[in-house]
Amino acid sequence: MRLLPALLVLLVFATGAAPQASLPDIEDEVMCVECGTALNISTSTVADQERDFIRRQIAMGKDKREVKDALVDEFGPGVLALPEETGFNLAAYLVPVGLALLAIGGLAVAARRWRRQPSPAATAPEPLAADDERRLDAELASYDRR
Repeated sequence: MRLLPALLVLLVFATGAAPQASLPDIEDEVMCVECGTALNISTSTVADQERDFIRRQIAMGKDKREVKDALVDEFGPGVLALPEETGFNLAAYLVPVGLALLAIGGLAVAARRWRRQPSPAATAPEPLAADDERRLDAELASYDRR
């Protein structure tokens, strides 16, 4: 008797049944094409049209990916909050990573150069000229008398 629920769960996962899409799950991942804000906070009439379109797609039994594809077909690629990870849109993901790696590399090179420079305390000071040494001794002697 305990085996039956386990078999049902296994059957659902084995068939690859996608979870049912919902409006709140989709509308935070798409944009209002009129005002450019997230659909879940937009109050424009176009945003209402997009929500109605999503509801109709969900009522037709489509999953989240299919609804988003239908949104792109209907409203254009600007409806997606995140660009698709293909073609030119891939640059939206790769450029920031590349810039971060470049900055890290620059910092590593700068740190290496900085560590190679001798500190001023490590180098021996130049000896004073004879006149400067006599004047320093006279100043120190007058200081000691006070």
